[in-house]
Amino acid sequence: MVTTNDEAVSTVWNIHHSPRKRPRVPRFAADPFDALPDDLVLSILSRLASSASRPADFISVISTCKRLKRLAVSSTVLSTVSLKVFAIRASNWSDEAHHFFKLCADAGNMDACYTLGMIRFYCLENRGGGTSLMAKAAMASHSAALYSLAIIQFNGSGGSNSDKDLRAGVALCARAAFLGHVDAMREVGHCLQDGYGVRKNIMEGRRFLIQANARELATALISARELSPHGCQIRDSTIVGGCPLLSYFGCNVPVPESHPANQFLVEWFGSRRVGAPGLRLCWHGGCGRLETRIQEFRKCSVCRAANYCSRACQAVDWKLRHKAECIPVGLWVEEDGDDRVRAEAGGNVVMVDS
Repeated sequence: MVTTNDEAVSTVWNIHHSPRKRPRVPRFAADPFDALPDDLVLSILSRLASSASRPADFISVISTCKRLKRLAVSSTVLSTVSLKVFAIRASNWSDEAHHFFKLCADAGNMDACYTLGMIRFYCLENRGGGTSLMAKAAMASHSAALYSLAIIQFNGSGGSNSDKDLRAGVALCARAAFLGHVDAMREVGHCLQDGYGVRKNIMEGRRFLIQANARELATALISARELSPHGCQIRDSTIVGGCPLLSYFGCNVPVPESHPANQFLVEWFGSRRVGAPGLRLCWHGGCGRLETRIQEFRKCSVCRAANYCSRACQAVDWKLRHKAECIPVGLWVEEDGDDRVRAEAGGNVVMVDS
């Protein structure tokens, strides 16, 4: 078959100018995350919530997509949120933060109940709402909530001086001490030694104090072992910034970290002046509790200048700083009875009512 020049040119023209077929674009498969069942995602979120070391860790995860944000507010996840997630700074407190705490508390998170209860009771001055949340946590054997309710009973916080219930305070402290709360052990020990709200028993009180110190030492050893996996030894004055709380064992241990609720209170009252004039903060720097009425807290029996919400706070603050700065009242008021005050200062300092 002979092809003319015109036919050849026409064939080449058709080849070059004919519409080309577009390459087939493969369709992308659906996001594998969308194929995961909700139960599995909830399980993953619960593990993340329980292991988060700061609020940003949890917030950054739930802000990734709408599905995570929707599933993160389920009671399954909120009930497992770790205590460190509630370590919010007072400067960042907002209605949204309050709402988040409330959701966690409603979901059955006892750390949220206690922390929000403390914030409501002392910072927001919602005494009833704060007490009910702390009571909810205490009924679930939350040791910190039991101890805080004991302090409220000892001081009659939120009421008058006649609302003090020493026996109820000792009972709540004893329950918290049974659960291993160090400050509660120390409080019960001092109550037994002084006969405050309970029959005086010096030997039993000393046993509680030694038990509190032993638990504190065990906690310090565990923390040091986690920081140094090759082992550690705690000797006198080997820990920089340590506190000789364990006088029975001759050891210095790091000052225990305050609960996030107490850290919030310290920052809240340190950055603003709230409450009626004349209300005093507990002198222990890691406590943060503020009086709910004038002269609610008891004073140091030596200088009568320092005031504390509890004997446990006084015992810790005495070792940390007050022992070095406590001046007997006889030295700056009058010289009469100075020998008695000095003798008291050299022994076990107690508190007196304001």
